[in-house]
Amino acid sequence: MDEARGIVADEEVPDDGTLLVTLRDDDGEKEAILTRLGDGSVVAFENYCMHWTDVRLDRGSGAPVRNGELVCEKHGATFERDSGICNFGPCEGARLQTVDVAVEDGTVVLVDDGVEFVRVGEAESDDVDDLSTSPGDRLGF
Repeated sequence: MDEARGIVADEEVPDDGTLLVTLRDDDGEKEAILTRLGDGSVVAFENYCMHWTDVRLDRGSGAPVRNGELVCEKHGATFERDSGICNFGPCEGARLQTVDVAVEDGTVVLVDDGVEFVRVGEAESDDVDDLSTSPGDRLGF
């Protein structure tokens, strides 16, 4: 296995939460969240809400999970953990951007050769919202 494809040991992905990782592609660093499904498989999504894409689902301590669904703390939107589809909230019907991963020999790996693992944890970028912005900040008043 190519070391740039390996992310973490399968056992590091929580059963009822997310693990925040930083990846790099041609556009630079981006955050993704890994989450484990009920069947033991692991899926990954880019770490932003579809309503406001600068709002992170996981701010470093795991995205909230309620009734088996990922929750956006900013909007209360909920996303199915297997598909990433928003089934409640302002972006209902939208789908989280997937990151193709698989589990090989006990390690979660990237499937796309154009993406590489950087580190567990947050991206080092000024483009990531810290969720301290109030909704009025976006209205331009």
